[in-house]
Amino acid sequence: MNDSPTIPANVTSRREFIKSTGKLAAVSALAGVAIPHVHAAGSDLIQVALVGCGGRGTGAAAQALATKGGPIKLVAMADVFPARLQSSVQSLKQDAAAAAKMDVPADRQFTGFDSYKKAMDCLKPGDIAIFASPPAFRWVHFGYAINKSLNVFMEKPVTVDGPTSKRMFELGEAAKKKNLKVGVGLMSRHARHLEELAKRVQDGQLGEIILQRGYRMHGPVGFFSSLPKPPGISELHYQVQRFHSFLWASGGNYSDFYIHIVDHLGWMKNAWPVKAQGLGGRHYRQSLEGETYVDQNFDTYAVEYTYADGTKFTFDGRCMTGCNDIYSSYLHGTKGMAIVSKNGDCGAPSSIFKSQNPRRSDMVWESKNIPGQENPYQNEWDDLMVAIRNDKPYSEVESGVQCSLVTSMGRMAAHTGQEVTYDDILNGDHEMAPGLDQLTEGSEAPLKADAAGKYPIPEPGRKGMREY
Repeated sequence: MNDSPTIPANVTSRREFIKSTGKLAAVSALAGVAIPHVHAAGSDLIQVALVGCGGRGTGAAAQALATKGGPIKLVAMADVFPARLQSSVQSLKQDAAAAAKMDVPADRQFTGFDSYKKAMDCLKPGDIAIFASPPAFRWVHFGYAINKSLNVFMEKPVTVDGPTSKRMFELGEAAKKKNLKVGVGLMSRHARHLEELAKRVQDGQLGEIILQRGYRMHGPVGFFSSLPKPPGISELHYQVQRFHSFLWASGGNYSDFYIHIVDHLGWMKNAWPVKAQGLGGRHYRQSLEGETYVDQNFDTYAVEYTYADGTKFTFDGRCMTGCNDIYSSYLHGTKGMAIVSKNGDCGAPSSIFKSQNPRRSDMVWESKNIPGQENPYQNEWDDLMVAIRNDKPYSEVESGVQCSLVTSMGRMAAHTGQEVTYDDILNGDHEMAPGLDQLTEGSEAPLKADAAGKYPIPEPGRKGMREY
């Protein structure tokens, strides 16, 4: 295999990518023509619709309502699950500042698999749709938003496989042609301390980067593990509800949990890895009560990414209790090393050292907080809103899809036991959940359980280039 990916960062133009991959009929109709900007100079009301009312969606809505520069109002909300929608409504109302900017009566609270359409139908061109449903639905929701001429903020990951990644690249181009602004929830790129570190690294303060290391190792969180489906809920609803447990819905814990470290280390390198090899395993797959977990995740992952210049990036992930927790990232260069994230997805402070040992005596720089800009989740919204209100070009789709692909590349390498290249994952034919734009309450789930309620799991070395 060629070590150069089909879409190397900063090399292949978007036009050449589209030419090489071909137009998708479902997307080409969306291209349209450029529309004039709607919200100029901060003078107009911007309306917001929230699609996906879990914790991250609720947080994104609150951050949208906290932006400055002009009036803004949340006017519609949508979720598959009524209880989750109501929980989000009540949570936002408990914040006095957010509650003052909410106008979401019962007739603009929508549930069901078509609720995303109803929520976006409440908006006018130039308003904003927030997408925080499971990642598998990104392309479906994004396509509808482009048809409605809406600006978009979408959570990460934005894809979980190659076919939907190609679709999202095309949709990103269609959004640009309609002058739409699109933010992606990879908030590390809006962490001011990481912006400063990236500048210093790319200016050569560390010399040539020779190694990157990333770790996210802690106990189970989210819907990492799942027991067999209980009675009283459909198979489809169960898989959507516990999306971290199912590869089709989220890319599993690897894609959903680990993407931030993959993203900011690629950013520091100013490139994307071109191939990956890795391993992982399932260990304690029973609850304390002796019930067997049936999700598709590995408990541990160890992936080695390789860049086109041969530089290695190693990533270790673990969701197990009682082990040593490490949640941080590092750079090593010919002139020293850097702590990128001290703790968490992008935790400050970042620091640079003149040796390969992070001793205080060897520190040559440490980031400082910028008052009022300490929260990268708020920063990403502030940056998007400035672009919308001042009609500045703004699209994070391409980098968001590339990062999602690279993350999936590492996951696929561990799940198959094969070396996987960027081209392999991008051009693969395994769309894990085709036809999601046609999904209804009565549809079958994309993944089928056996008679014991167990789902297919990755079997490295046994299933070729298929993850399950």
